[in-house]
This record gives sequence, C-alpha cells and structure tokens, in this order.
Amino acid sequence: MFSLITTLKMPSDVEMNDEQFFKFCQINRDLRIERKKNGDIIIMTPSGSETGNRNVSITAQLWNWAERDGTGIAFDSSTGFKIGGATMSPDASWIKLERWNALSREEQIKFAPICPDFVVELRSPSDNLQPLKEKMEIYREEGAKLGWLIDRKNRKIYIYRPECSVECLENPNTVSGGSVLPGFILDLSKVW
Repeated sequence: MFSLITTLKMPSDVEMNDEQFFKFCQINRDLRIERKKNGDIIIMTPSGSETGNRNVSITAQLWNWAERDGTGIAFDSSTGFKIGGATMSPDASWIKLERWNALSREEQIKFAPICPDFVVELRSPSDNLQPLKEKMEIYREEGAKLGWLIDRKNRKIYIYRPECSVECLENPNTVSGGSVLPGFILDLSKVW
C-alpha cells in the first residue's frame, strides 16, 4: 500500500482558524492532515505497513535516547506543530525541554506553536522528493537546529542545519545527532 497525498485548494474567502482546523483534524483522525501557510490543506492517507515499520524504528530509537538523555522530549508522526503559519507533522521530532516547558498547557495539548529543534522526514515509496526537500527548508527557516530527510528509495540522507549547505550521505550505516542531540546515533539497518 502506498500513501496518497492530496492538496485541497481553499478559496481565499474560506478560512479555518486554528481552533476550527484542530477540530477538523480530530474528526478525521484516520488521515494525516497538514495545512500550508496559504491555507491549503494537505491530506495524506496512512502510510503503508513497510514505511510505518521503518518509521517506528526511527521514533523508537529517538525516544529511547531522549528518555536516557533527559534534556528534551520526542514526538511521533501523529504530532502537529504550528510552524511559520502552517501546521506540519514531521515523521519524528524532538524539542529541548526548556522550550517545551515555556509553552502554556493549552498550547501543548493542541498543535504546539513551535518548530522542533530536530525533525525527521522519511520518504515513502510513493513520495516525490522535491516537496519533502521544500518541507525540510521550512523547518530550517523556522528554527530547526537539525533535520534529516531519509530517502530509502535511493539510500540517502539529506542533513539540514541552519546557515549550512545541505549535506548528503550515501548509504550510511548510522547517522549522528552531533551537538544538537549529543550521543544520539540512528542505526539505519532497520530503516533501509
């Protein structure tokens, strides 16, 4: 099964506020829904089983490290964040604890208005690479300190850092979180 992505163009005179969009997402829980800065809604069907399995490996490794490290918290692919006027859901993400704790309880419960410090996007077999690269640029522009775009199809990892050129690793066995996630090493044997 491949995931399907559809963009619903919204008329300029029809706009959902943040509360309405949150409710829209809650009543359509079977879909992954994001909203572009211009208000267009992106609807994604659940990912295929193989992609879901690979994504859980990434999320589990990140969560295990975050629990040991204790300086931040990890999130899975069902988490939405308000980022630069859009609502986006990285496949895995992490936020420093002090930044997370600076949010109100209500902001934490809904789509938190914060760009994670670290984001991962995992390319599904049906995904086009260019829209994922554009998404990674938005994360970087909005404050992500580190981002990984994992392209399983071509066995590449694109690494995004602020004010740096995108780095591309070809067929690595592991990738390091560096100074953003000290001690975090993602084992790619369960991802490829």
